Amino acid sequence: MDFQRELDARGLSCPLPILRTKKSLADMASGDVLKVVSTDSGSVKDMQAFANQTGNELLSQSEAGGEYIFFMKKK
Repeated sequence: MDFQRELDARGLSCPLPILRTKKSLADMASGDVLKVVSTDSGSVKDMQAFANQTGNELLSQSEAGGEYIFFMKKK
C-alpha cells in the first residue's frame, strides 16, 4: 500500500502510539496515508477507537512477528 509517512512506534506502550499517530496526522494533508508500526498489542483496539472518534479512516491492520502494522488515511 502506498503511504506518505511512516511512524515507528515499536517499544512504546499505550497511550504513546496513539499520541504519536495523532501528532503525525496533524502534520499531513487530507487524504494522505500514515503507516504505523507498533509492538503494543493494545494498539489494535486503540487504533480502531481512534479512527472512529476522529473520522480518520483505518485502511488496514495486520500482525506479523509481534509487530502490528496500521495504515490510516487522514480525513
